[in-house]
Amino acid sequence: MKVIIASTSTVYGGKYLEYMTPALTDFFAGIKHIVFIPFARPSGLTHEAYTDIARRYFEKLNIEIKGLHQFDDPKKALLSAQAIFTGGGNTFLLVQQLYKLNLWEPLKTAIQKGTPYLGTSAGSNITGQSMQTTNDMPIVSVPSYQTLGLFPFNINPHYLDPEPDLLQHMGETRDTRLREYLHFNKIPVVALREGSWIEAGDKQCILKGKFPARIYLNLKNIREIRSGTDLCKIFS
Repeated sequence: MKVIIASTSTVYGGKYLEYMTPALTDFFAGIKHIVFIPFARPSGLTHEAYTDIARRYFEKLNIEIKGLHQFDDPKKALLSAQAIFTGGGNTFLLVQQLYKLNLWEPLKTAIQKGTPYLGTSAGSNITGQSMQTTNDMPIVSVPSYQTLGLFPFNINPHYLDPEPDLLQHMGETRDTRLREYLHFNKIPVVALREGSWIEAGDKQCILKGKFPARIYLNLKNIREIRSGTDLCKIFS
């Protein structure tokens, strides 16, 4: 398995995937073609418009992008892909479409046989055991919350720390919502801050980027881990 799951595609003040260019250059070394899954459709973008965004970035790396929606046989496209990239957006919409087109099995098979996989935001959410720790609104119904199950934990991307100056708002923080999740679920959570990602192989899951991640093993074990930590050792 060769996987990168990132909290976001774009950090504040930066351009699309710019902050990850050194890592992606190494990750996709030797790759000439990537199949892009645009189903999450951020802000309601069409599949074509979203694919164009990814295409413009990867042209700089001399890699060709083709949207999964452009293939007559999407299952075959995933199984024969040199690499796969699932973009961010709405996780409910992404999951709904993957179920509708019966693409979970070929996608998981491709990844497990070693096809490099990049996921950002919603594309990262689906690598966990379930999508239940997404931040997205349920704009469509899904037949199941179950996702790829590549890791023994769920992902919460775009994790935000409580702002002391905003506590008068009295609304739920991200930490509050994740604790609520743990009251009813046993699957642990890795909360990724913006600019952080996990680079995983068959035996390692290394936290990368400038910032620590917050891991929720259970309600009595919530802690920060530094960049460079091997998550596979924590969750083994």
